[in-house]
Amino acid sequence: MTTTYTRLPTRNLDKIAGLLRPACVLPERVGLDNPALDVMTDFRRLTAFIATPGDTIKQAEERMIRRKVRLLFVMDNEDRVAGLITSTDIHGEKPMQVVQSHGIRRDEVLVADIMTPVERLEAIDFDDITHSRVGHVLETLKARGRQHALVIENVNGQQMVRGLLSLSQLSKQLGVTVETTEVANTFLEIEQHLAHA
Repeated sequence: MTTTYTRLPTRNLDKIAGLLRPACVLPERVGLDNPALDVMTDFRRLTAFIATPGDTIKQAEERMIRRKVRLLFVMDNEDRVAGLITSTDIHGEKPMQVVQSHGIRRDEVLVADIMTPVERLEAIDFDDITHSRVGHVLETLKARGRQHALVIENVNGQQMVRGLLSLSQLSKQLGVTVETTEVANTFLEIEQHLAHA
């Protein structure tokens, strides 16, 4: 028996048509007892932005500005994470150190010259995040003195970066400013600030 297929109806695309993209919508406000997933950028629901080791830092910075992010994953030619680069890396001392040590101009500095290589990256297991609270994330970032933490998941026997925890995003959602260098900030101080916000 043969099935007859009919064509589907079509119409012209509107001039103001948009494009649906994956969205990771995080709650605007959280407290320390909210689930940690409320502050994790989930790469199953939002595209991670990337650079290559051979990009110039100017190209990486332009990509960050265009995408409104402060971190890019650096991917090698086999689509593996080679490292990451942040806007702090680009605007910090690293580029000038490379300029001086290699005798090149700043516009010749490559992502590979200043990125944090994969072997220096630390990550948190996704399973641990699913059973944690925002307070655990905050304490982890502060204790490690980090602006970001990667979240990894085992997919078919391979370690994959599942998400990103960002101190600036967390601070925005908490409604407080948190500095990783100020270890004196205690949960009590943050809770008191939240109570008055």
